[in-house]
Amino acid sequence: MDVFSLNQKSIERYENFSRSFANIRSEDLQFAIDRAYNERRYVREPLISLNPRFRPGASVDERAIDGTILADTAKVFRRNDGAPIELYVHQDMALGMAQSGKGFVVTTGTGSGKSLCFFIPLIDAAIRARAADGP
Repeated sequence: MDVFSLNQKSIERYENFSRSFANIRSEDLQFAIDRAYNERRYVREPLISLNPRFRPGASVDERAIDGTILADTAKVFRRNDGAPIELYVHQDMALGMAQSGKGFVVTTGTGSGKSLCFFIPLIDAAIRARAADGP
């Protein structure tokens, strides 16, 4: 993917969209608006960031086999193709902390899957509670 072309196309689409609301007949006003668009007054510079690779941990199936979570919980956390979700180390560690009843804090970058650190133990606890209450 060429992110710079994507950025330029996004700017062009935004300009076309924003210009579609009015038909400006005044030449001096149209000139001022064209100049503002040409100077990119309404467009911010692109933000480029690189996300680090996070260390791989166990899969949810591996955690079901070792008893950390239930097999039914592992069935919930699958990819679209049915494959088990592969956890990152920080997710795997958080899962272990949660299952041992310890409190924990997760501080990692954007896109690291922090939400799963809390969702997997929560869903597992709900499935366990339902199983304990019976059908």
